[in-house]
Amino acid sequence: MCGIAGTYRWPDGKVVTDRLTDTLAHRGPDGTGRYSHPAGDGEVHLGHRRLAIVDLSGTGAQPMVSGGLVLTYNGELYNAPELRAELAAAGVRFRGTSDTEVLLEAWRRWGTDCLPRLRGMFAFGIFDERTGELVLARDQLGIKPLFLLRRGEGLVFASELKALAAVTGGSLEVDHAALVASLLYYWVPDSRCAFREAEKLPPGSWLRCRPDGRVDRGRFWSLKDVAAEGRERARSGEQPDLAAIVEESTRRHLLSDVPVAAFLSGGLDSSYLTALAARHQPGISAYTIGFRAEDARFEAMPDDLRYARRVAERFGVDLHEIEIAPNVLDLLPRMTYHLDEPIGDPAAINTFLICSAAREAGVKVMLSGMGADELFAGYRKHLANLIALRYQRVPRPLRRGVSRAVDRLPVATARRGYRSVRFAKRFLSFADLPEETAFRRSYTMYDQDELLALVDPDLAGTVEDVLTEHADVYQDNDLDDFVNRMCLGDARMFLPGLNLAYTDRSSMAASTEVRVPYVDVEVVRAAFAVPGDRKIVGRQGKAVLKEAATSILPREIVYRPKGLFSAPLRAWMSRDLAPLVREVVHDGVLVRSGFLRRDALARMVAEDAAGQRDFSKHLWHVLTLEYWYRGATSGEFE
Repeated sequence: MCGIAGTYRWPDGKVVTDRLTDTLAHRGPDGTGRYSHPAGDGEVHLGHRRLAIVDLSGTGAQPMVSGGLVLTYNGELYNAPELRAELAAAGVRFRGTSDTEVLLEAWRRWGTDCLPRLRGMFAFGIFDERTGELVLARDQLGIKPLFLLRRGEGLVFASELKALAAVTGGSLEVDHAALVASLLYYWVPDSRCAFREAEKLPPGSWLRCRPDGRVDRGRFWSLKDVAAEGRERARSGEQPDLAAIVEESTRRHLLSDVPVAAFLSGGLDSSYLTALAARHQPGISAYTIGFRAEDARFEAMPDDLRYARRVAERFGVDLHEIEIAPNVLDLLPRMTYHLDEPIGDPAAINTFLICSAAREAGVKVMLSGMGADELFAGYRKHLANLIALRYQRVPRPLRRGVSRAVDRLPVATARRGYRSVRFAKRFLSFADLPEETAFRRSYTMYDQDELLALVDPDLAGTVEDVLTEHADVYQDNDLDDFVNRMCLGDARMFLPGLNLAYTDRSSMAASTEVRVPYVDVEVVRAAFAVPGDRKIVGRQGKAVLKEAATSILPREIVYRPKGLFSAPLRAWMSRDLAPLVREVVHDGVLVRSGFLRRDALARMVAEDAAGQRDFSKHLWHVLTLEYWYRGATSGEFE
């Protein structure tokens, strides 16, 4: 796991690449490397920061140069042993044991045809000295990031957006459409970028730059196609052995020359992976979090620690418990910087603090249960949208009466929050809507009218574009299964745009690699071969995964109430951050610039303070957006 950067036919390419690479130092504190070569009438410069995980010797150093090919690579290939054996049988002689060398030789033999054969997480740039061509590629599911920027016939790329901002002399303009999207979702979709000229290489795709200025693009893997194939497998009656597939993926994700530990929240996903990992690596370490007692009580948060301890004791896991009592006033600007784009999920703080603690203990690699909820319909929104279909059959006058009654209920008092009331209000905000609109409203921050009231009136067309994009992505399939349509929408938008993004950036800020065994091409293929009525059974989400997990986990863990990898936001907003909220609402940069409307923000604060509506998540995101915008417009990212 590393940081990669480079320039192709870019003015002052060497100086720019040096600065790009230096900006990524936290991603790879174990080593640094540079490479330069002519490319047409210009030059190519590649940089690398190394976090040594596999082959700790010098033979794993990068950029790796061999036989006219040069590779700068960020990631892990979990099928590297099989690819190595196949290449060796064809006569390839390897100098070391790194997966970097396997990737380079696979490219030499198969070119872009090697990409669908790769099983892992990756983003890389590979340069061919003979042709002068540079190719960039990104893994199938968007686990690893790759940002790029093109000007004329030149290109610059890096693992982080802040690196591109740092080398362009403040010339990057904020993309207000991306900010509108971030307000809607509380994250920036992978299809957009917070700076106008920059872009993210799409998951499962490659880009080739030629020395004559031509640029080609291609796609080697498509979630839409995988979902369609899964539908046909389900129709034929084929049912994957999910327990075997998840165990095999977990075993592969333990491939490392340094210790591997696990996130362990005590919930199903992390408990299942930890138990499987302990089967193959006895005594594995795990890290879990708790919150200050007063915060957890105010938020009515479940006692996840109790379950994490039971899993650790049962499977001989060395459990490390971390109390999350952060100085959020200090952490907020720091996390905003590391997250690259305005991401309003406080779980990023949890990830950063867990990874920091693990790193201090000498752990470089962590396993995460990320992705299971998206693929197997484990979020409350999935069940809620199914229930909404039945709710729509209730007579309209009765629905109106229920809505009026719930609307009058408070979401909190001065001493505690009422989670069930918050859920009820949330449910009723979308329960009567058409499918795509209801699904969007079940997890986004605002409906169309609320968003229009919050932003500059001149952005009305942009709001419409952002909403249309969601509809286009959600409806871009021919699945006849409602649950799998939701899962596909999440896997294409929510997973790469939020969860994988904050996991990569907050873990790498702590110089730690996070691996995600559920976000594996074979697990994904299996997930979409499972019909929706096996994912949600009665009121049980992730039913098929729970069934698989009972082969190793006790039922009290498998069927416990769902926990939240989140933070006590209401407690933070009402105590630690209340003065900052007032400052941002009345005199923040976003308000003074006209992007956000002071009156709309003030109404949110007033309704939240009165306990009538829960806007803690909305206001947290406004704070993250404010800090990001300050940095983006003041040159702090340079």
